Amino acid sequence: MRPSSLLRRIARPPDSGWISGRFPQTPRAGAAHPQQSYALYVPRGVRRRVALLVMLHGCSQDAQSFADGTRMNELAERRRFIVLYPEQSRQANPLACWNWFHRDLDHKDGEAARIAALIRSICLRYPIDRSRVYVAGMSAGGAMTAILALTQGALFAACAVASGVMYGAADSAAGAVRTMHEGSRRSPVALAEEAAAVPSRALGFVPALVIHGTADPVVHPRNADQISVQFSRFAELMSEPPRSLEQAADRTVGVHDRVWHQRDYERDGQLVLRELLIEGLAHAWSGGDSRHAFNDPAPPDASRLVWEFVSRFRRPAGARWPVTRFWRRWR
Repeated sequence: MRPSSLLRRIARPPDSGWISGRFPQTPRAGAAHPQQSYALYVPRGVRRRVALLVMLHGCSQDAQSFADGTRMNELAERRRFIVLYPEQSRQANPLACWNWFHRDLDHKDGEAARIAALIRSICLRYPIDRSRVYVAGMSAGGAMTAILALTQGALFAACAVASGVMYGAADSAAGAVRTMHEGSRRSPVALAEEAAAVPSRALGFVPALVIHGTADPVVHPRNADQISVQFSRFAELMSEPPRSLEQAADRTVGVHDRVWHQRDYERDGQLVLRELLIEGLAHAWSGGDSRHAFNDPAPPDASRLVWEFVSRFRRPAGARWPVTRFWRRWR
């Protein structure tokens, strides 16, 4: 091969646009098919390493509808980052919900572990800066985001939970419904301590943005407070020596008759946790495309808020990229 041809091959950017793929599914899920789908959006002309944002859809959604509703791909094109959309199979859950209420959240073949394995695979195949891997989700996807943050934290630089529930909020379908309607009956502090005590996990505190609507009839806003309390306690346990987060001043923002309340928490003067309560927002992605279910076109633009929050963080230099037995088997 001529040197010029070799250089052209090396310089050629990866496939761009909307890319579909499949990833392994645990056989214990009872599904007839061994794999499930994902979609990837790669901006045009990406050559150097860029950030990866993992987006986890809610119930009754799929990768395409979540991408279209949030308009995250448009933002990714402008800001130059790759977006990964894992997609729940209907065999694993008839409503396409991530099974955040299963008892075996920590099993090496569970949904969180499989999503983490998919992320590692994508990071090997595309030009992704592993210090800038982020995860965000809505509703059931938000609940799975909280699980990933507390069980696979060494993978992520930051996360965002929209209209979700905390890690360990329920361990049955009946408990999940009750949690969604009134908040979990379990202690967010105790669950954070439980998560931090598992020695086999690749742990690390993941800075978090929590977004919830005050008029959400599907997932009660009390869940947002529980998520914030849980992340605060987990942050304390993950610091050396353990120390509490400091609450910064609250602020209220209003645009076009929509008001939202922002509460920030800091450590050593750095923002690590932000809670946004949006007045009048139902169970929807704020600032989304209302042609798709679970999207509210009114401000604020949740996609922009998510990216502006997570993109300020990087995983510490020299931090090891965790490898699980599941991932070794897949490779």
